[in-house]
Amino acid sequence: MTVHDELLTMGRISVDVYPNEIGVDLEDVTSFGKYLGGSPSNVAVAAARHGRRAAVITRTGDDPFGNYLHRELRKFHVDDRFVTAVKEWPTPVTFCAIKPPDDFPLYFYRFPTAPDLQIKAEELDLDAIRNARIFWSTVTGLCQEPSRTAHIRAHEARARTELQEGHFTVLDLDYRPMFWDTEEEAREQIARILPHVTVAIGNETECAVAVGAGTPDEQADRLLAAGVEIAVVKLGPAGVMAKTRTERVVSAPVSVQTVNGLGAGDSFGGAFCHGLLSGWPLEQVLDYANAAGAIVASRLSCADAMPTPEEVTSLLAEHGRLVRQGAQK
Repeated sequence: MTVHDELLTMGRISVDVYPNEIGVDLEDVTSFGKYLGGSPSNVAVAAARHGRRAAVITRTGDDPFGNYLHRELRKFHVDDRFVTAVKEWPTPVTFCAIKPPDDFPLYFYRFPTAPDLQIKAEELDLDAIRNARIFWSTVTGLCQEPSRTAHIRAHEARARTELQEGHFTVLDLDYRPMFWDTEEEAREQIARILPHVTVAIGNETECAVAVGAGTPDEQADRLLAAGVEIAVVKLGPAGVMAKTRTERVVSAPVSVQTVNGLGAGDSFGGAFCHGLLSGWPLEQVLDYANAAGAIVASRLSCADAMPTPEEVTSLLAEHGRLVRQGAQK
């Protein structure tokens, strides 16, 4: 009997190089640590930490850093069977400075292209994509060919009318302007994907790129009008809001001392997937994901910092917010 992935993500992977010195400008840092990075890959790691069967579709360079990323994925119990090498381009590296509470500039070394943008439509395992309970991709994967066509093909393979109950197609509205020629180009490509999406997640700026400026409620309503079933708008210090056609939920933030805010969104995403797969009410899904994101924000790294379910429920309990235990398989 074939065992299908509970979560299959697609897109960016890199080696994150983070300074060991906090509050120091990057040019003055003297020592660094390296970690697995790239948002879709981190989301897979986060979900695996919650006990989910997770895999990632991506590409690395044919080099020692690519070998390192394979090793890290396996260490975190993420299936790397869809991770292939590209001989022409090196594995990308991403540097950041860590200057809490809110200054974490990123420097991407992935131009003019990166291996994870060389994912090809004809090489996709469409059966694995169709059968995953959650398929997760990001807007970055639409910024360049052949990745753009591959992402569109993957989303088309998950025709919404054919999705089983309890299956979701998630688009992370992870817009990064340095990867695009214009904001209008990004909006055009997002519009091509949204009809195939059941869940869209982004902050107010990312939602504005996708569906235009407005209040969080207006943005969520536009996402719903585009066919999305759950629209999630991150509100920064005010928490996060999610809307369906029948429900509106706001989850207040969980306060922590921020060390590095860069991985919080990926931790949120992996925990959000865990909550969906568990069949929890939307309010509990948001609370759980909020707490998971807060935990990573209080730690230095991303993938290595992803919390366990026990850590998340413990933090929620400290704040008087409880989530039911267990999961529906």
